[in-house]
Amino acid sequence: MSYLHLVGCGVAGFGIVALAIPLILTHGSRWPFLQRGLDFHHGNALPVPRFGGLALVVAFVVIETAGMVVCPWNHLEIQNQSIIGLSSLAMFAVGFWDDLKPLGAKKKLLWQIMIATAVCASGIRVEHFKNPLTSQVFDLHEWGFVFTIAWLVATTNLINLVDGVDGLAGGICLMLMSLLAYESSGTPQLFATGMAGALLGFLRFNFPPARIYLGDGGAYFLGFQIGLFSLVSSQKGTIVAALIAPMFVLALPIVDVLLAILRRGLRGLPVFRPDRRHLHHHLLQMGLSRRTVVLSIYAVTLVFMLMGFFIFWSKGQWTSITAGAGALLLLVCAGGLRFSREWFHVGRVVGNSLAMRQDVQAALCLTRWLGMEARRKDTPEQLWEELVFIAQRLGFCKVTLTKGKAVLDWEQAVIKGDAHYCRHELRDRRGGILEFCAPSLANQATGHGLRQITTNEPANGRLSDSKVFNLVSEVLAEGWSNAVKNWERSHGRALEFTASRPSPGSEATGKFPASLIPESPTAC
Repeated sequence: MSYLHLVGCGVAGFGIVALAIPLILTHGSRWPFLQRGLDFHHGNALPVPRFGGLALVVAFVVIETAGMVVCPWNHLEIQNQSIIGLSSLAMFAVGFWDDLKPLGAKKKLLWQIMIATAVCASGIRVEHFKNPLTSQVFDLHEWGFVFTIAWLVATTNLINLVDGVDGLAGGICLMLMSLLAYESSGTPQLFATGMAGALLGFLRFNFPPARIYLGDGGAYFLGFQIGLFSLVSSQKGTIVAALIAPMFVLALPIVDVLLAILRRGLRGLPVFRPDRRHLHHHLLQMGLSRRTVVLSIYAVTLVFMLMGFFIFWSKGQWTSITAGAGALLLLVCAGGLRFSREWFHVGRVVGNSLAMRQDVQAALCLTRWLGMEARRKDTPEQLWEELVFIAQRLGFCKVTLTKGKAVLDWEQAVIKGDAHYCRHELRDRRGGILEFCAPSLANQATGHGLRQITTNEPANGRLSDSKVFNLVSEVLAEGWSNAVKNWERSHGRALEFTASRPSPGSEATGKFPASLIPESPTAC
């Protein structure tokens, strides 16, 4: 394949996306089915279209069609091209469906496994493993089938999990496509070059501040292609540099996901539940701008990409040394960002996480019940009363909901001392703004200004720990957001309150007084 073909594909991908995205931004507002609100855990406060993947798909289809016309493929190349095209579009369809109407984590995972299984059945799979240190080759037999499915599903979801800050997933995918274009030949090289050009065009609109997002459709589409291109590029189905090199570029996402799984598992949260504790969220909480966060992660990923190039150039012979250098780089970055301060106190970290499980699981159970009860409530006020009931059971002492001009308030105890305060501006723009309060550990110890709670009510002491308070309040805010969606779906209208008023049993009304909000409120 000539360099002219590759350059043409890259330019074509860039031009198609640069033309398609303005059309989506201009005419997308005319299509109501594309106007799904933002998720609770999304990073931006204002709605941004989630259908940038459509432009990438258009570019891919045009490049694939042009490749079949211009380039003389042999039978194997044509077969691979068909498999890549159909399976990539199928994976995009799963993500795009979820962008339009949430499917749920289990359904999405099932569809991903089915598509990956179809790819394996078509003949694209890992059959052998080559030890890069000894060059010894092992037959994987049926384990090759399992590894191939796991590889495709993992790369698909890794890119989706990275897509939490403007421009982050697009930039990492651009580096990966550049690496794959270098190490590939034939069909994967042509497609990877075209998608690299398309991602350059996409980043014009996705770099902070973003005007459009990949969405699940675009993230699944790119992640699946990265995994698939690396499989096709691997020589005779042997795992060598073709699969190892992309893993270096994905080093940060892999570490981030592993830590997220461990964190959620220890705390009793669902593994697939999104949160705001990923690497990029931590950097944002440190006060860095979105652009600085993205550029910082780009810089580290670029170093890992160079390691990937070195792995491919050395044909995997220097994998162990390069992996050690990569691990050292991660440790240096973690130390600079103060991630490693408690790494040597593993027992304490695990113990604290396990101590949260009971409160977190109680909050999850109650919020699931709130979501089911939402369909049975006739008025928004009834739904608010159920939220108050749950907040009381979990140990909060004050909750305020602001929705439009309406302000609903519930207060169980007056706090004059230290307190934990948290504000959730729900990202779907329908649930309103929720504010929670609970006495801090110091206030619990002194008892300043607190009215004694009757014995049939839960003790507030559990929420005196700031980490437990943050996590439980986040679960409750997310549960309220889902309950509002269920209520609106079952009643066919927006949830609106008629007037501002306190809840039954509350002795205070109105918003949180300024004296209650600490100068550095607990971040949620």
